[in-house]
Amino acid sequence: MVRVLSGKAGGILSYFVRHRTVANLLLILLLAAGAVSIPNMRAQFFPDVIVDDVDVSVVWDGAGAEDVDRGIVQVLEPAVLSVEGVESSEATSREGRASIRLEFEPGWDMSRAADDVQTAIDAVSTLPADAEDPVVRRGTWRDRVTDLVITGPVGVDQLARFADELSARLFAEGVTRTTIRGLSAPRTVIEVPSANLIAFDISMRQIAEAISQEVDADPAGDVGNANTRVRTGVEKRSAEQIADIVLRSNPDGSNLTVGDVGTIIIEGIDRERSYFVGENPAISIRVDRSDQGDAIAIQRKVEEVATEFEASLPAGVSVDLIRTRAEAITGRLDILLDNGLTGLGLVVLLLFLFLNARTAFWVAAGIPAAMMAAIALMYAGGITINMISLFALIITLGIVVDDAIVVGEHADHLARSGLPPVEAAERAAQRMALPVFAATLTTIIAFFGLVAIGGRFGDLIADIPFTVIAVLAASLVECFLILPNHMAHAIAHSAKEHWYDIPSRVVNRGFRWMRETMFRPFMALIIQARYAVLAGAVVLLASQAALFIRGDVQWRFFNSPEQSSVTGNFAMAPGATREDTFEMMRIFQRSVEDVAKSFEDRHGVNPIDYVIAEVGGNAGRGIAGADTKDADQLGGISIELIDADLRPFSSRAFVTELQDSVPRHPMVETISFRSWGSGPQSDALDVQFYGASADTLKAASEDLKTALLQYPEVSAVEDTLAYDKEELILELTPQGQALGFTIDGLGSVLRARLGGVEAATYPDGPRSAEIRVELPIGELTADFLERTQMRTPEGAYVQLADIVSVERRTGFSTVRRENGIRLISVTGDISEDDPARANDIMLALETEILPTIASERQVDYRLSGLSEQEGDFLNDARTGLILSLLAIYLVLSWVFASWTRPLVVMSVIPFGLVGTIYGHAAWDVPLSMFTVVGLLGMTGIIINDSIVLVTTIDEKAQDRGLIPSIIDGAADRLRPVFLTTATTVLGLVPLLYEQSSQAQFLKPTVITLVYGLGFGMFLVLLIVPSLIAIQNDIGRLTQTARRGLRFRQGGIRVVLGTASALIVAWLGATMGAFALTGALPEILRSALADTPLGGDLTLARSLGFFLVGAAVICLTVYLLSAVALVVSRMRSRSA
Repeated sequence: MVRVLSGKAGGILSYFVRHRTVANLLLILLLAAGAVSIPNMRAQFFPDVIVDDVDVSVVWDGAGAEDVDRGIVQVLEPAVLSVEGVESSEATSREGRASIRLEFEPGWDMSRAADDVQTAIDAVSTLPADAEDPVVRRGTWRDRVTDLVITGPVGVDQLARFADELSARLFAEGVTRTTIRGLSAPRTVIEVPSANLIAFDISMRQIAEAISQEVDADPAGDVGNANTRVRTGVEKRSAEQIADIVLRSNPDGSNLTVGDVGTIIIEGIDRERSYFVGENPAISIRVDRSDQGDAIAIQRKVEEVATEFEASLPAGVSVDLIRTRAEAITGRLDILLDNGLTGLGLVVLLLFLFLNARTAFWVAAGIPAAMMAAIALMYAGGITINMISLFALIITLGIVVDDAIVVGEHADHLARSGLPPVEAAERAAQRMALPVFAATLTTIIAFFGLVAIGGRFGDLIADIPFTVIAVLAASLVECFLILPNHMAHAIAHSAKEHWYDIPSRVVNRGFRWMRETMFRPFMALIIQARYAVLAGAVVLLASQAALFIRGDVQWRFFNSPEQSSVTGNFAMAPGATREDTFEMMRIFQRSVEDVAKSFEDRHGVNPIDYVIAEVGGNAGRGIAGADTKDADQLGGISIELIDADLRPFSSRAFVTELQDSVPRHPMVETISFRSWGSGPQSDALDVQFYGASADTLKAASEDLKTALLQYPEVSAVEDTLAYDKEELILELTPQGQALGFTIDGLGSVLRARLGGVEAATYPDGPRSAEIRVELPIGELTADFLERTQMRTPEGAYVQLADIVSVERRTGFSTVRRENGIRLISVTGDISEDDPARANDIMLALETEILPTIASERQVDYRLSGLSEQEGDFLNDARTGLILSLLAIYLVLSWVFASWTRPLVVMSVIPFGLVGTIYGHAAWDVPLSMFTVVGLLGMTGIIINDSIVLVTTIDEKAQDRGLIPSIIDGAADRLRPVFLTTATTVLGLVPLLYEQSSQAQFLKPTVITLVYGLGFGMFLVLLIVPSLIAIQNDIGRLTQTARRGLRFRQGGIRVVLGTASALIVAWLGATMGAFALTGALPEILRSALADTPLGGDLTLARSLGFFLVGAAVICLTVYLLSAVALVVSRMRSRSA
């Protein structure tokens, strides 16, 4: 029995129905709020997923990775892990540097976090004496908007001036986050041969100090009233000026100058990283935005500035925008908008077919009203217009009118029953208030369950629950406070027939005929065969579940929408020159052209939009271990493909063919290609090994990389533990100590000779120029120890090899720790073009490859990356589902004032899987995380029809029999049940047939809702009436059992009590024994030992034993009771 609406609430509804203007004022307010908010909302592809972190870095010049880990990381990490709010840490030790990244709980006060980390570090006093002070920085989030590439047949120095001017123009227009790449700060190097250091008896630090004193002119002040300013010295920064700097005066009166001891070299600005577009040099300007920046507005501004600037450039020099986001964002959002408008049109068309024109109009008016109100709430909550939030709005297109359909259709029904228009609208709002509120509340609860999902993917879909809840809350306001007033006027004007109502009259006439002549007899048949219907539904559910269990329907956690970007990187072997790297870069360029030509020949379209190559660094995500390589030994290429919808193949297919076709230069060491997707980025393959020595972990990673070579679908496989340079450990010999050398002094001199000495820095335009004193590169060779002469405190020179002993050691270039545990990660990409193949690879990895490696190498491992996030996502989704079901049950228990009725209403939830799995199989779409999102949402939607149906049946059952009430209630609610389901489905159908690759990641949710709700509607009409009838049967049987136990004749009570005791005892001997011991009691095991039933006991088998035994007990008691009854009657007759 459903609860009745309170009088106070009913009074509010009556006030809005009868007042002439208040409903329209509220409608105008909702529309105006949305209209004001829309122009101010930012548009983007995905919501920003921002991780709050704090970075700690420590520089320790000259220290190897192991020393840095031991002396810095192992000292600092325990201190910072104890800081309140820290969720995880990731520490990396490299040559001369330690980095610790701390991730904090979502929403944590990051200003406080940075202060707490600094306080914890200040308390540490055991860091190495020659290590620099730790630097604590808050993480800065940024997102690329576009890249500007300036290229042409001119020198790099000319391109640099263009880049500086363009960057200044962008800054003047408010584009402040720009980074110029492809040029270095000016640098002057004074190369001083060791022979000159000895010949002139001077050190590199003395030369550097002399230069530093002459580079800048110092202001000395003003001269009293003479209106004169005094400066001391002249700025000496050119090669000629530096060469003339005096180092010392000789006794003969001559001067020793810098030019006497060394050679001044002015290095080019392209000495580090150089970019090329074809044969022409290039410079790139990356434009980023903050988390509050609007990518579309920023790109428009950049385009305007670039177009104006390009007009002033020499012929042949161009400014190209690549990796643009605005077109991608607007294009993808337009896809959803087009589908949303199509869905809206289908929904409105359906309403006009089944409802009279005025009723349909006011019901449909609820869509823009609720949407505009929701958009205002989204804007207030900081939500942007993105593919996720827009998709959430499309999901609600059909749901938002469900409430209005129920209220409007019921008002129309009451008016046809003879009630005046105002009273019909008022009573419809009051009577439907609780069931509609309950139905909406259950949907809100179901979508709110998505809030339980944390992590990056929880942040990705966080806009869905907020948006859906906002729309549904607004729809409640519209359907109870605005719609009834309009329905009263619509009903009053519908007394006469109008020509524009002809479609609805024709459709409803046919619908009524179908309902009376076909549906009612069908429902009567369903009630008669209720047990068979329920069993058939269970079999249907089991058959669809078998499709998933057998693997006919695949699972793919996250199918990231691909970006049209591909990067290729390479690292050269030690000993390779910059010219070797240039040659490898040209090989990359030629390979890209050849593969593009091959694809064009096969598919009729050239996939390449833009290509920019580089030397001196890697493109995008660098190769593991690249930070220990000389910049001249690194290179890469960035490839922009045409839009995914313009080519019949994926970027992963292009990558697979490209990496197989690139010839290897004799000096190349590593080649890696990678395609990129949108959304939270994690490696599809990420295995972490830990629990052993570094050498063992490295061997395990090499085993895994070798095992993965057999799968061409796997690309960009690399580990995070690269081999380091050979390390020479020098220790002073007794002879060296006797000569007055110290380890600290020796280290200082060697650092200056091996790494050079910074003499001075000074501003040069927008950059800072540098002057360094270094040894010639030709002296830094393998025989350095034998050729190096060291100056004793007395001024004599001795050979370095004579005063030190040398220990050679080989290690690794990095030491990586997570939460204090040393580990190595093996990462890679797995092509998702064939989901079944991808699943096979992961299955082989988890069941064969990794267990074998762990057994042979005695290491521990865990799957990280997407696999880890998948596990966390599913665990959180399970928690959200359980909490949602519990909350829905409590709400329904309150609404129906019953503990059992909610179970009937909620019984249709698992049967939503029938349509979900069937739909995925029919469309050959793998289940994914968005399927889970759809299932959580469908949990609340699918029971809405059930709530309305059960409410109507209970109302009718108050004054008539249950079976007629079920048939009449199902017939009466058939039209609103059909309309609410059909509007939801039709709102999503356009997306179901959307061919754009950029919307495919949303299709699992669409399939889940369309097929789940479509099948669910039929199952609601089959299962709910059957369950109500079965519940009534069980109630009658329970009542009969109670009467029997209280029967006046003791014999009957004894028989029923004995039968009940036997069933309980049999339950304990079967299900109970299995739950406690996992086996049957000994006496039963002995009895079944030599039979086919004597195998291992399972839950299904123990349940079967119980059901068969209980049936036998019941049948035996029944037969004995029948025999006793016959005997008793025969005795009574004979008497």
